[in-house]
Amino acid sequence: QVQLVESGGGLVQAGGSLRLSCVASGRTFSSYAMGWFRQAPGKEREFVAVIRWSGANTYYADSVKGRFTISRDNAKNTVYLQMNSLKPEDTAVYYCADKTNYSGTYYPVSYRKYDYWGQGTQVTVSS
Repeated sequence: QVQLVESGGGLVQAGGSLRLSCVASGRTFSSYAMGWFRQAPGKEREFVAVIRWSGANTYYADSVKGRFTISRDNAKNTVYLQMNSLKPEDTAVYYCADKTNYSGTYYPVSYRKYDYWGQGTQVTVSS
């Protein structure tokens, strides 16, 4: 029902910046929030940030607070993740995800709460 396409990943040195984009299409009218997750090899999928479509309220994982900024452009059905001061430990495949109708959690941080996923974009931070 919803298609998500991420872009913007790449290789960057520590301290650098990247901006990821995620374009949503399809039946997005019932979307509640968009989240960014990341997964490094051998590790569980980790919450990064979430933004609600209505009100643009945001919430971040402690590990990225002050460095990453999630934003959205409603007219373009696009969410962004601006990543500054990147660290090698930020290296992972980054996924955007859509959570449809509200189901009791204002800021869903569990990947199990999300209904649609993009294919992911690789972010590699070298030291």
